[in-house]
Amino acid sequence: MPKVLVLYYSSYGHIETMANAVAEGARAAGASVDIKRVPETAPLEVAKAAYFKLDQAAPVAAIEDLANYDAIIVGAPTRFGRLASQMASFLDQAGGLWMRGALNGKVGAAFTSTATQHGGQETTLFSLITNLLHFGLIIVGLPYSFQGQMKLDEVTGGSPYGATTISGGDGSRQPSENELAGARHQGELVARTAAKLFG
Repeated sequence: MPKVLVLYYSSYGHIETMANAVAEGARAAGASVDIKRVPETAPLEVAKAAYFKLDQAAPVAAIEDLANYDAIIVGAPTRFGRLASQMASFLDQAGGLWMRGALNGKVGAAFTSTATQHGGQETTLFSLITNLLHFGLIIVGLPYSFQGQMKLDEVTGGSPYGATTISGGDGSRQPSENELAGARHQGELVARTAAKLFG
């Protein structure tokens, strides 16, 4: 049974919801799954003033946790076309893991959210994937085996590079069932890939 970590950062809960769907898909494929979040770097008064969702159930991860898993699925929202600084700050602390090759050969994947349809989903996924490749992970995307990303009858996220959702400019749009299905599919693919490598 592969051990999977869903590691995320979420300001307003959209990525938290997607993380739970990713974990659901990985568990359905037989993996043991933990969901953890990275530390908030914004001062508490700033986070409260911006109405950040501060009551998230997932425990806060430590860098050394990453070495304990066969697969790591990373989710973060987009900030001006790239990953949020909270996730970047966390991953920047992984130099020791990189130096000793602790993540080499593990399975990796990424998911994200943007406010708008063209707000940088794919560039953010690539900024996350770039980090994972430097750490030595084998990347699993969201291939067209998930046909939901072909839909034209509704606004939807989803990319061959990873599951995505669109939050709306004011954050009022929650992940759709199609977007959550994409997240579950990606989680399942990561778990199945890890099982083939480590099972």
